[in-house]
Order: sequence, then structure tokens, then C-alpha cells
Amino acid sequence: MDTVRTLVEQQARERGQATYALATESDTQFSFGELRAACLRVAGLLQRHGVAAGATVSFVMPNGLNTLRLLLATMHAGRCVNPVNLLSQAEQMRYVLEHSDCQLVFVSPDWADRVRVMLQQLPRAVALVVADPDALQVPGELTHEAPSDLPEAHAPGAMDMALLMYTSGTTGRPKGVMLTHANLVANARSIAREHALGTDDRVLAVLPLYHINAFAVTMLAPLASGGSLAMPPRFSAARFWTQAAERQCTWLNVVPTIISYLLEAAASAAEPAPVARLLRLCRSASAALPPEHLLAFERAFGIGVIETMGLTETVAPCFSNPLEPAARKVGSVGRASGCEARVVDAALAPLPDGSTGEIVIRGPQVMAGYYKQPEATASAFTSDGWLRSGDLGHRDADGFFFVTGRIKELIIKGGENIAPREIDEVLLRHPAVLEAAAVGVPDRHYGQEIMACIVRRDGDTRSDDEVRADLQAFCSEHLGRYKTPAVWRFVRELPRGPSGKVQRLKLAESA
Repeated sequence: MDTVRTLVEQQARERGQATYALATESDTQFSFGELRAACLRVAGLLQRHGVAAGATVSFVMPNGLNTLRLLLATMHAGRCVNPVNLLSQAEQMRYVLEHSDCQLVFVSPDWADRVRVMLQQLPRAVALVVADPDALQVPGELTHEAPSDLPEAHAPGAMDMALLMYTSGTTGRPKGVMLTHANLVANARSIAREHALGTDDRVLAVLPLYHINAFAVTMLAPLASGGSLAMPPRFSAARFWTQAAERQCTWLNVVPTIISYLLEAAASAAEPAPVARLLRLCRSASAALPPEHLLAFERAFGIGVIETMGLTETVAPCFSNPLEPAARKVGSVGRASGCEARVVDAALAPLPDGSTGEIVIRGPQVMAGYYKQPEATASAFTSDGWLRSGDLGHRDADGFFFVTGRIKELIIKGGENIAPREIDEVLLRHPAVLEAAAVGVPDRHYGQEIMACIVRRDGDTRSDDEVRADLQAFCSEHLGRYKTPAVWRFVRELPRGPSGKVQRLKLAESA
């Protein structure tokens, strides 16, 4: 079976001179052949630091071509990478560095002092290497040596651990998701097939590599297909379309928050955005995309949106809408992609199409388990090996899945189950609402009542009370009295995790 190493080797052998990655704000780039040569040099660096084969190497680095290169080189060398979420609180980051048992940390200069302090608090010695995320060189990397002069690196097996990625931990300690080389390659190939990616395709890589979406979709899928990626230092609504045009991108990988920002920027722009003529698709993932935003994006920019869904535990996408526009279903996350999926009841028995229950998944991209957490691993799977997603939804007769919410986020009012997304989507149709999230809050009569948190659009001069009354009437008309929120909060922004998902439980806790 393939590994990340064999993907690099194959592309270097067949397309060594072809560009794999390039920056959007500079002339920096590297080819598949240059990537392979760097992999061997980084392997030598890891050996000199005493990092054992199979050991974990953590990364506290923002996006950059060097970050990308180091991640791939470390996996190529048979070590397991652990990209640390830069949005983590300090204590959460320290926990990940300790729990992961990492032997070395690659850290960007701006994080070096903070990480050094964290490592001093650990019960074991951990090497630290400071690396610029953009400059294609690392202190200690022997760039003057030819690849043939370097020792042969440990070749990982397909079932060896390649990636240890921690979940956001919004409901407790983060869990380390263990993903093998086989998991990563299976989904990289599945993504490439799903979107018909070829050697001429290039993605604008705006999402952070410490999140599974960017790791799998914008880094590994082009590696599997022989395509390429263009990497900005960060997402910029003002530069987005120019970057895509200048670097001749053919597809986009974004999250719903970015779609919202791009729509907002287009609405206030003096002239239409210069959409790159080569762009043929935009895929959205990591959180539910409101149908209104999907349709508005397609109208504004003339690019079809493919909605997908996945988990860290499935190497990102395990559902995808078809490439053909006429075959997509707005509001659906698509059909099972590269795996099997079904809907089960509370007793984990399969449900017929149209019935709402928990979505479960089985396939080659499903994780090996949670690191050092056997009980959590056991509870994540059914007795016959299906991964429990924690998502509520149903499948239609055509095999398309529709997600209505998370089991833990379900609002139970007077014994009736209410999916928050149903309320969100109605609120987002109102012209005064930029973002919305419904959550359940305690109520002495119903057990739970509905609270709506609203981010208002700019330019509306009405008072909050006036907008609240308007929204109340709007929801009564479109949702009925029982599902109309009883509690309203106007906020400047909604709390989100690194994937862009609204953290509803945080909203409920602050009520």
C-alpha cells in the first residue's frame, strides 16, 4: 500500500521539474524533485537530533512553504507529525505537547519563546528547532550535501502513524486522532477522484495546515494527483481573487466563514471582484454552508460550490456532492465519498432512508483511534466497526446525506427535538442578519428554550429592540411559534473553532 513517502517518490520520479508549491506574495516555490531532495536533508536533521523512527514531531508554525515542506519531509522520513493548533489557549497547547510524547518541535520565530517555556515544564527533554515558515531552509539542515551523500531514511509502512492531530477540545481535553499513512493516502486519492484533479490543477491554499481540511485537501490531494498549490501567508478577502488569478488557480478550498467574508466584501466593493477565469470549482467543508450563502456565492462569482463534509477522524471529507452541477443537491453534504455511511437509531440499528438518526462511517480513511485513550476509542465505534460521527441527519432515496445538527447540540424543548441548523437557516434569510446560531438554554417549564445569537449586518440603523421584534415576527411566520427563539442576543462575532464551526456550547455556557 502507498504511503506519503511513496507519493513524494512517485511525483519526483515522474514529474520532478513540475512545480508543487508556490507562494502568492513572493517568487518562492519548489518542485516535486526539490521536495524529495529536501525530504532527505530533513531526515538527516531528525537523525542528528536523535528523533527515533516512528516518533512524533510537533509543529507550532503558521502557513508557509517551509511549513509545508517540513510536514511532508517529516512524514517521508517515517516520523509522525503533530501540527499544533495556533488558536489554542496556552494550557491547551502545553497539554498537547506533553500528551503527544513529541521528541522534537519545529517552531516559528514568533512562537519560539512561548514554546520554549512550555517545553521546560514537561517531564522529559524535547528538542526545539526554530524554522522560518517561508524560507526554504532550517538551521542544522545540511543543504550543501547532495541527496546521494545522506543516509537512507527510515521508510514507513502503510499502517505506521503519519499524523497525530488533536481535536479542538471544546468539551474537555483535546483528543489525539491517530491517522496512518494508509488513511492519508486513501483520502488524498479519494479527494482527487471526486474533483477530477489532474496535473494542471492548482488550489489556492488559504486554510491553516494545522487543521485536517487543509492538511488533506490542499496539501495531500495535489500531491496524489500531481497538481500544485498556491499558498498565501493567510486569508485576505481583499487579496483573495487577485491571488487566485495571479497564480492561475483552478479550484478553491474554503470554509463557510470565508464564503461569508467574500460575499460581504463583494457587497461593499465599488466594482466586481476580478474572478480568475481558470477557476472551475469551489469546495466548501468543515461546517454547514447555509443554502442562501451557497446560492449567493454562485450568483456573485459564477463559480459552482461543491459542499462536502468530514471529520478529523476521517482525514477530512467522507461526504461530497458530485462534480456535475446538475447532480448536486443544495443543503446536502453529498454522498459517501471513499467510504460507506448510514444512519442509525439510538440503539445503533440502521434506519431507513428519510429517518433522522446518527450518521456512522466505515472505510479506509477512518482513524486508528485516539492516542492513549482506549475508552474514548472504544466509545467512538460501534461493535461492528462503524465510526460514530456524532452528527444527526438523514439520507434520501438518492443516497445524499443531510446533516441537521450535532447530538450534543440538539435542542430538546418540551420533549421535542429541534435541530439548531433549521433555525439558523431561517434567520440567515433575513436581511438584517449576517450570522446566526441557535442554542438551547435551561428553562423551568420546557427543560430547554431556544436562544438565538445574532451578528447584525452593517448599515442597519435600527435599535436592537426593533430588529428583535422584526426577527420574532419573521421566525413566527417561517418556523411557527414553538420553534421561534424566546431569547435573543446580539453579539459582535460568533465563537468558532479552527475549522470554522460555530462553537454552540460556548454560546450556551455564556447565556
